Amino acid sequence: MPRYEYRNIMPSPAAEKAFTTWIDSLDREFGNPDPAHRSDVVRNALHELYLGQPYSAPGANIGLAAQTMIHSFDPRNASLEPEYYGDVDGAKYAERKPLIWFWMMFDRSPAGLNHWLGFRVRYMLARHIFKHVGKNVKIFHGVEVSYGYNLTVEDNCTIHKYVLLDDRGEIIIHEGSSVSDYANIYSHAHDLNDGMIVSNEKTEIGPRARITYHATVMSGVKVGEHGMVGSIGVAAKDVAPYMIVGGVPAKPLKVKSIAPEEAKKAFEKK
Repeated sequence: MPRYEYRNIMPSPAAEKAFTTWIDSLDREFGNPDPAHRSDVVRNALHELYLGQPYSAPGANIGLAAQTMIHSFDPRNASLEPEYYGDVDGAKYAERKPLIWFWMMFDRSPAGLNHWLGFRVRYMLARHIFKHVGKNVKIFHGVEVSYGYNLTVEDNCTIHKYVLLDDRGEIIIHEGSSVSDYANIYSHAHDLNDGMIVSNEKTEIGPRARITYHATVMSGVKVGEHGMVGSIGVAAKDVAPYMIVGGVPAKPLKVKSIAPEEAKKAFEKK
């Protein structure tokens, strides 16, 4: 079976200069953690990104729908689901909310579908939002996080389209791991009898693990080194290193061929 490396795709020199200059300017502004400052920067950037002109406050001379759109560029006028959670750290989230709003709105703009640009914008934002983000991390469009401040993504990880990273408890995605399109990783669970009772736990992926298409990893689960959760699988229990699991709930299916002999023998005895 052939092995295909990714191709190197580049924008034109003029576009690359505009892209990198814009990202660097936002990065400098977001270095100021004050929520009001960050909100102003986000409001102004989204106004230019969507409307192609510098920000100006909406007046009564334009329609109500246009006023609504322009007001919504400002994170202070937007409400996000994690704000409602009772366990949120208000101060930490307030710093990150403008950047999370910018991430979501950037992804919904035409520019957000540009992979070369999008990888770099999201990586810049992740450095200000996440607890830690390593080197050579690629994040595709449509990825959503809860708090951000409980999320660690180590070196050489890839997070594909429309992934949910629910870091209410804590999520650690270890080096070299991949999370495929539409996967969900949780770090909180609700009481069966009272949905307002929430338990937060640490969920860990990898290193070099794969969570494949539409799969779900439940709160507190550890997917071990080189572990894999198959498509649409729901991992409700820990996944042993080199183990491939699948189904609902996910059960062991086979051991990877690269697994150490002791891992293969342990699986065969089951």
